[in-house]
Amino acid sequence: MRKDVRILLVGEPKVGKTSLIMTLVSEEFPAVVPYRAEEITIPADVTPERVPTHIVDYSEAEQTDEQLYQEISKANVICIVYSVNNKKSIEKVTSHWIPLINERTDKDSRVPLILVGNKSDLVEHSSMETVLPIMNKYTEIETCVECSAKNLKNISELFYYAQKAVLHPTGPLYCPEKKEMRSACVRALTRVFKVSDLDNDGILNDYELTFFQRTCFNTPLAPQALEDVKNVVRKNLTDGVCDNGLTLKGFLFLHTLFIQRGRHETTWAVLRRFGYDDDLELHQDYLFPPLKIPPDCTTELNHNAYLFLQSVFDKHDKDRDCALSPEELMDLFDVFPFVPWGLDVNSTVCTNDQGWITYQGYLSQWTLTTYLDVQRCLEYLGYLGYSIIAEQESQASAIIVTRDKKLDLQKKQTQRNVFRCHVFGITGSGKTGFLQGFLGRNLVRQRTIKEEHKSYYAISTAHVYGQEKYLLLHEIFPDFDFLSETELSCDIVCLIYDVSNPCSFEYCARIFKQYFMDSKTPCMLVAAKSDLPETKQQYRMTPLEFCRKHKMPPPQTYTCNTAAAPSKDIFIKLTTMAVYPHITHADLKSSMFWLRASVGATVCAVLGFAMYRALLKSR
Repeated sequence: MRKDVRILLVGEPKVGKTSLIMTLVSEEFPAVVPYRAEEITIPADVTPERVPTHIVDYSEAEQTDEQLYQEISKANVICIVYSVNNKKSIEKVTSHWIPLINERTDKDSRVPLILVGNKSDLVEHSSMETVLPIMNKYTEIETCVECSAKNLKNISELFYYAQKAVLHPTGPLYCPEKKEMRSACVRALTRVFKVSDLDNDGILNDYELTFFQRTCFNTPLAPQALEDVKNVVRKNLTDGVCDNGLTLKGFLFLHTLFIQRGRHETTWAVLRRFGYDDDLELHQDYLFPPLKIPPDCTTELNHNAYLFLQSVFDKHDKDRDCALSPEELMDLFDVFPFVPWGLDVNSTVCTNDQGWITYQGYLSQWTLTTYLDVQRCLEYLGYLGYSIIAEQESQASAIIVTRDKKLDLQKKQTQRNVFRCHVFGITGSGKTGFLQGFLGRNLVRQRTIKEEHKSYYAISTAHVYGQEKYLLLHEIFPDFDFLSETELSCDIVCLIYDVSNPCSFEYCARIFKQYFMDSKTPCMLVAAKSDLPETKQQYRMTPLEFCRKHKMPPPQTYTCNTAAAPSKDIFIKLTTMAVYPHITHADLKSSMFWLRASVGATVCAVLGFAMYRALLKSR
């Protein structure tokens, strides 16, 4: 909502503009009225909407046309004052003032107008019959009010209506000619409905309506009031209430009714609570709340955020198969203004045999977005209504900013759960196969992925000593001459060479010596395509000798040319090295070290399967 409101009063001389302002301030009719009142500011704590309000007078005798034009351009709302006992001043409303104001304002964002009939104490009749045709002709006119500065009649109401016209404008919500809500308002309220429909059954039940009421208006809805609301809808719509709950049609009808009855502040309260600005776009402050991220720190989702995302998944997984079909995924993204995930996501995370994103894959993609582009994550959570449903101040409360990596190294422990592994190797060395193997896809399944759908990222979980961690693999384009800071910044380096290509290992050796030999980043050498006959590498020492010389673990063999899903052992090792970068070379060579890590992973896998079955049962 606006931080302040600027009201301008215009009209013919002697219609009582200045008297209205002075009467409002002093609460009595002034004995002496100057040509023009000085600009006054009403503090927020004495206005109904708790917003500072500036009231500006205009005097033809004291101000030039240029000064008038400047005031029109600065005004948020303009009150055109006429005298109810002066027909000429009423005629001037349409012949002079409205055309003048419209010439000086943008056609697409007309300033709201209030028609003010002053001096009602001098006549016994109302001017409303004369004014109504004007209101019907000009949609920018919000309302008309008759008042009397002398009798203090409707003075406070006049300025309240003016303030309301700015803070709760009718124009963006409703088209008076068609007597229906504008399409932008329908779109916004449809998103509000879908976010509030917690079980995604297309109906707002009593629990959801009560939660909605408390969220928007900070007050519960009494059971009888709830029934009264539904009865109003029932009387007017055959399909507005279903199974004793409010349908989308019923929800939209209620808001149309609010607007038509002059209670559009109710609709605005709802829209603003769900993040919308005056143009019915989601406000930037709502989508991108402040979040400070110091250098060398990373971003992760916290426990509450994962619970929220789990509830969103459950809400849209209608067939309860723990995967989102393309239709279910589109339904989930219906509250977004665009589809945020491309088809490359399906080759970035785990999918089922049909290629649909699994529950694990869904959480992995959110973890990836949070880690790589936290602002985008905040935006996406905003579309889903995280702060509203999770009852948090903003999406920023969903984010953990980890401590500096240098501190982790000093203390030899970390609280982080997401670790980044950069995968280096020449073209054709098996990097892509390695990434896809991490997601459980063997060579046969990998060949079904279209070239344009391939991804340079892969993310999934690995268990280290009984703890679930996310490992994010990033395939780096092979360019020895230039590697950016981003390409060098990671938790662990994976150097891949093709055992069947004699020229493959040299690139790994050069990359290591040039960029990582003197760094504290742990490195692992992977002998890919180990199902093929091994060829002697054209380098002055063998890969094993190279590892021994540079105190690296011995080369790890890997192939994704398997009948079942490829082994995940190597990824557990990578994750373990990333979590514990301070472990010694002797530890890395110790079979007991890897055995402990593998046993921990096996135990977690068994527990995870048991929890998965329990989750299915609870569903």
